Amino acid sequence: MELKGERMLPADRATAWAALNDIEILKQCVPGCEEIVPLGDNRYETTLNTAIGPVRAKFKGKLELADIDAPNAYTLKFEGSSSNAGFARGEARVTLSEVGARETKLGYVANAHVGGKLAQIGSRLVDAAAGAMADKFFEAFGAQLAARAAPVEAGAPPPAPLPQATFGFWSLLKAFLRRLFGR
Repeated sequence: MELKGERMLPADRATAWAALNDIEILKQCVPGCEEIVPLGDNRYETTLNTAIGPVRAKFKGKLELADIDAPNAYTLKFEGSSSNAGFARGEARVTLSEVGARETKLGYVANAHVGGKLAQIGSRLVDAAAGAMADKFFEAFGAQLAARAAPVEAGAPPPAPLPQATFGFWSLLKAFLRRLFGR
């Protein structure tokens, strides 16, 4: 299955890239995210609790970033599984394009395969769950970016810069979840 989309982020491209690579911000924004553990060499291990219709599951997953062109784009390769819900694997290409001084367009194209109960419960239910999770993520992520911009607009000194990393976990996780849930 293929998933494409675009979202507008309330920040310049450098700030959006840094936030997308900040593990603590991502853990706060991704619904059900329990942990993100760096493994080195742009690889990460994740744990996520979620519910899709009647299926509640804890997913363990691995993410890897490739084709990194900071702060413009990267490819996220992912795989995850749950003992009671099945598996998902695939990849997503994520791009950032600066639209204005304080606005960036995030684009993504993802391909994934799901199996087990996830494949059996039906694409409508899976699509709805993935859409709801993505909406919650973008709402929380946008609020994080807006909060960072607010002191600058009020004339206060800007907050400390976000750590620079090459980890676009939100994108990874979002693509993973959308692929996992068939949307």
